[in-house]
Amino acid sequence: MTSASQTPAQPPVAPSVAPAKAAAPDAADPISARLQLQGMSCASCTARVEKALLRIPGVEEAQANFGTGEARLRYRAPADQTQISEALAKIGYPVKETTVELSVEGMTCASCTGRVERVLKAQPGVISAEVNLATRRARVQLSAPRDPALLAQAVTKAGYKAVPLDTASPYDPAHDERQLWRDTALAAALTLPVFITEMGGHLIPAFHHWLLGTIGQQPLWIMQFVLASLTLALPGRRFFQKGVPALLRGAPDMNSLVALGTFAAWSYSVLVLFAPGLFPANARAVYFEAAAVIVALILAGRAMEARARGRAGAAIASLIGLQPKTARLEDGREVPVADLLPGMRVALRAGERVPVDGQVISGTSAVDESMLTGEPLPVAKAAGDPVTGGTINGNGALVVTVGAVGADTVLARITAMVEEAQGSKLPVEALIDRVTMWFVPAVLAVAVVTVGLWLAFTGDVARALVAGVSVLIIACPCAMGLATPVSILVGTGRAAQMGVLFRRGEALQRLSDQRHISFDKTGTLTEGRPQVVSVEGPAEVLALAAAVERGSDHPLAAAILTAAATTSEATDQATDQVADQVADQATDFVTRPGYGIEANVGGRRIGLGAARMFDHVPPALEASAAKAAEQGESLVFVAKDAEVIGLIRVADQLKPNTPRAISVLKEMGITPAMISGDTEAAARHVAARIGIEEVHAGVLPAGKQQIIAQIGGAFVGDGINDAPALAAAAVGISMGSGTDVAIEAGDVVLMRSDPLAVASAVRISRAVMRNIRENLVWAFGYNTALIPVAAGALVPFGGPQLSPMLAAGAMALSSVFVLSNALRLRFVKDVK
Repeated sequence: MTSASQTPAQPPVAPSVAPAKAAAPDAADPISARLQLQGMSCASCTARVEKALLRIPGVEEAQANFGTGEARLRYRAPADQTQISEALAKIGYPVKETTVELSVEGMTCASCTGRVERVLKAQPGVISAEVNLATRRARVQLSAPRDPALLAQAVTKAGYKAVPLDTASPYDPAHDERQLWRDTALAAALTLPVFITEMGGHLIPAFHHWLLGTIGQQPLWIMQFVLASLTLALPGRRFFQKGVPALLRGAPDMNSLVALGTFAAWSYSVLVLFAPGLFPANARAVYFEAAAVIVALILAGRAMEARARGRAGAAIASLIGLQPKTARLEDGREVPVADLLPGMRVALRAGERVPVDGQVISGTSAVDESMLTGEPLPVAKAAGDPVTGGTINGNGALVVTVGAVGADTVLARITAMVEEAQGSKLPVEALIDRVTMWFVPAVLAVAVVTVGLWLAFTGDVARALVAGVSVLIIACPCAMGLATPVSILVGTGRAAQMGVLFRRGEALQRLSDQRHISFDKTGTLTEGRPQVVSVEGPAEVLALAAAVERGSDHPLAAAILTAAATTSEATDQATDQVADQVADQATDFVTRPGYGIEANVGGRRIGLGAARMFDHVPPALEASAAKAAEQGESLVFVAKDAEVIGLIRVADQLKPNTPRAISVLKEMGITPAMISGDTEAAARHVAARIGIEEVHAGVLPAGKQQIIAQIGGAFVGDGINDAPALAAAAVGISMGSGTDVAIEAGDVVLMRSDPLAVASAVRISRAVMRNIRENLVWAFGYNTALIPVAAGALVPFGGPQLSPMLAAGAMALSSVFVLSNALRLRFVKDVK
C-alpha cells in the first residue's frame, strides 16, 4: 500500500492503561488463612511455626496446633501466600498443597497468560499459578482444598472461559483450525474486492482511471465501506468481543491492539466518506482495505498457528491413541477396556495391540515395545512375563490376566508425566512474564506518542494515524507467549517417543546445563545380572555352593544358582546325587555380614565368602583370585569344614552400549564419573574398559548421596536403591526397564535400560533449550526492530513508512515462525 492509502491510526486518544495486577490485601481488611502443615509433632513444633510466621512483615496473628496439624493466621500486605509458604518450608513444616487444574479458553498471547495468572494468584489460598498458552491449561497450587469451580469463575470474570479440567470437554485443535480457516475464507472473500479496487488502482494507473470513469469514486468507497464493515462485524468480531472488554478492564491484550488498529482505520475512513468537510483536502483518503486486510491476515496467521499447535500436541494424542477401546475376553466376548477389572483374562491375537497391563498366563509371542522404550526389536514373551497396554503383539497368541487398569497403567502414567512436563514453566520464562506484564500498555503508549509526534512535526493526520495503527498491529506479543511453551510441548513429546520422560519441565533446562554426569555401576553401566565365569576346585564345589545359597536374595547367589542349574545336565551321576543331597540337607545357616555365609550340608560345615572369612587360602587359589580381582570380577571362596577347596569367579557384564554411551557424552563436553560399591581394583577395571577416569569406589548406598552433593551434576541410577543420590543430584535420571515407570526419585525417567538413553536425554534437552533461545531472540528481536520502523523512525532518513497491512502480515508470520521452529524438534534423532 502506498503512503496515500496507508491506514491511519485511531484519532489521538491517550487511554489511561495500567498493567493488571493481582489484588493486594487491603490494609483495612486483613486476610484470615488456615493452613494444613506437614511435620508438626509436638509443642516445640508449634512454637517454631508461630515464631516463623510472626517474623513475616504483615502477619498480625499466628496460632499453630500440632494435634490438627493446622496453622491459623491473619495477615495484610506485604505478606502473601507465597512468602508464607516459603517461610514454613524453610523451617521444615511445609504447607500441604493441593493442585487444581483448569481448562482456559480465549488466551491468544503472553499478556493473556499473565492476566490469568495474576487473577488466580489474587484468590485466597493460592500459593502459585502457572498458565500455559500452548496447552491452554492453568495449574494452581493451593494451601488448602478449594472448589475448582470458584477459581474457574474468577478467571471467567476476567474474560477467559475457564472450567475445571476434569469437567472440560476434550480440546479439539482440529475444530479450532476448521473454524479459523472458515473465518479466514470469509474475510478473504469480503476483502478481495476492496483490496483489488484500492490497491489495483495504485499499482496500475490505467485500471484506476477506468474504475473512476466507469463506477466513480463515491460508489467505490461505499462498496468498500460495506464490505469492510462486514469483515469487521463477522469474521473480525472476535477481536472486538475480547479486546474491548480487556481494554476497559485495564488489561489490554493482543485482541485489544487489533481492535484499536482496525477500528481506527475504519472509523477514520467512515468520517472521510460521510463527513469529508472535517478534513483538509489532502487528508481525504479512505483506508477500508487496510482494516479488512489486517483482519484477514491475522485470522490466516491464527489458523496456521492452530495447525501448528495441533502438530505440537500430537505426542499426547498419539500416546492416548495407543490405548485400544475394546478388549477380547478369553471366552470370546468383546468388552470396553474401561470395564476390565484386575484378574480378568484377555485373549490376544497376532498383531493386536495389548489393551491393558497384565501378565502372560499362556502362549508365546514377541511383543513390540518400541512405544515404551524406543527400541525397535520385539521382546519375547511367555507365561509369567509382564505385558504393557499399548504395545503390539507379534505373531503368537497370548492369554493375559489383567493387572493394572485405568490411571494405574503404565501408559496412563506416561501420559500423565508428559502432560505435567508439557504444562510446566521453565525458569527462563520468568523474564517473559516480567516483560509481557508491561508490554501491551507500553505499546499503547508508544502508539499515542507516535501519533502525537507525527502531528507535531508534519501536521499530516493521515500519515500520523498510519504510523499509530502500524505500531498497534505489529507489536502483538503472540510470539513471546508461544516461544517457550510450544518448544516444551514438542520437545517433551519427542522425548517420550525416544523413551525419555521428563517428569518435570524444569529438568529440561537443568539437564541441558550439566557438564558432569555420575553413573551407578551395577544395573546402570552393567547388566546387573552377575554370571559365573569359572569354577576352580572339585566337581562338587558349585553344587555345595548352590545348596548354601538357596533361598538367598543376594545377586551373587542368583548367579551361583543359575550356573548350578545350567551345568547340572553336563555333570555325571555322582555329582547329580551330591547336588540332590545337599539341596535337601542344607541346615543351620549363619550369615556373617561383610564376610559370607555358612551352613551344614550332608554332615559337613560349608562356608562361602570373601578370603577374609577364612584363616588360610591355598596359594594356587590366591593367585587366581588376584588375577580375577584385577579384571573386576567378584570372588566367592568355598570351604568344607573350614578348609578352602574351591573358588567361584563371578562377573557382571557390561551393557553392550555402555562404552559408546560414555564416548558420546564426552563428545558432548560432559565429564562422566562412576560411583560403585565394588573394590577400588574392580571398579577401576570396569571404568578403564569404558573410558571413565573419575571413579569413586567402595561407596555404600548411603554414601552416594554425600558424593553427589560434593561433586554436583546429574546422577544416573536404577531409581530404587539410588533414590537418595537421585534426589540430591541437580538432575536425577532414573533408568527404568520398560514397565518400571513409577519411579518418584528421578527428574528424568529412561524407559529403556540403556546408557545411550542418557545421551538421548541430554541431546533432546539441549535441542529444546536451543530452540527456546532461538524463539526468544526472534520474538524480542522482532518487536525491538520493527516497532520503531512501524512508528516511522526511518522516514527522516529517507527510509520507508511501514504499511499497516505489512505490519499485520509480519505479526502473523512472527507467530508462525516461532511455531514452525518449535516443530523442528520432532526430528531430533535418538542416539544410537
